[in-house]
Amino acid sequence: MRASLAAMAKKAQPDLAEGVLAGDRRALAQGITLVESSRPDHRAAAEALLEAVLPAGGEVVRLGISGAPGVGKSTFIEALGTSLTAEGRQVAVLAVDPSSVRSGGSILGDKTRMEDLARDPRAFIRPSPSGGTLGGVARRSREVMLLCEAAGHDVVIVETVGVGQSEIAVAAMVDTFVLLLAPGGGDALQGIKRGIMEIADLIVVNKSDGDLKRAAEAMAAQYAGALGLLRPILANWQPEVLTCSAAAGQGIDEVWQAVLRHRQAIGDQTALAARRAEQARAWLGNELEEGLVAALRADPGTASLAAELEVRVEAGELSPGAAAREIIAAFLKH
Repeated sequence: MRASLAAMAKKAQPDLAEGVLAGDRRALAQGITLVESSRPDHRAAAEALLEAVLPAGGEVVRLGISGAPGVGKSTFIEALGTSLTAEGRQVAVLAVDPSSVRSGGSILGDKTRMEDLARDPRAFIRPSPSGGTLGGVARRSREVMLLCEAAGHDVVIVETVGVGQSEIAVAAMVDTFVLLLAPGGGDALQGIKRGIMEIADLIVVNKSDGDLKRAAEAMAAQYAGALGLLRPILANWQPEVLTCSAAAGQGIDEVWQAVLRHRQAIGDQTALAARRAEQARAWLGNELEEGLVAALRADPGTASLAAELEVRVEAGELSPGAAAREIIAAFLKH
């Protein structure tokens, strides 16, 4: 793996960029592997690749899908993706799997759960470990999304891990954020935090078929009433609540039409560009924060001081705040 990554780094500019722009699936996969690499010596090559393909992004629909485990996210995405590819669209799915806090590994089983879509030549599925990143998205999800867009995919779907963490991260990198729910979970409004409802552009109750159909419709009505009490993100868009059955292929087109209505509510290309620019600024802020923390931890002198102060904090001799300020001050002197 290290040898192949090194080879990618050497040819990242311009060969790999040309392959990505040509829609070569192998080049896209290699490019994603490069930008997801945590090795510092690969970052320069990854950044050069991104700069080479950055202007290629066109009129792409960026869609975020979140929901608790068991609501049928993979089934829903496969049904939606298959419907879109049948219309001639190129669909990319960035499926983020939870990483183990012990081993750091992840299941990465989304390709096996989306068998039909994985075989579709118009679809590209990329499982990535979350790496413990808050928000249920991998740290490099934004960069991977840009590569997929440069490769010609006009719909990019980001599936989050949906483990109860703040989903603001994915909402800040997509155009439309969809919250997927399932009926039969008891008191529906108590089953999810208000925060995620406030950032949802669409709420979709899945598994609305058979014995669960009536429960799904009741749940949808309950959420529609609750959303009426919240201030909408867009002045001209009241978040919609829909029902569907991904397994039966029912209601999928209605969900997509709602996504397109939300896209229209955002405004024209100028308004969309302004929204994307705001997201890019937030992305820059995140990169600065993570980069500074990484640099601080990598500095030998600061690491030594941090180890000393950590002992004092554990012993109750020094407050965490005071220790942090001393570590930062020492780092800045360097």
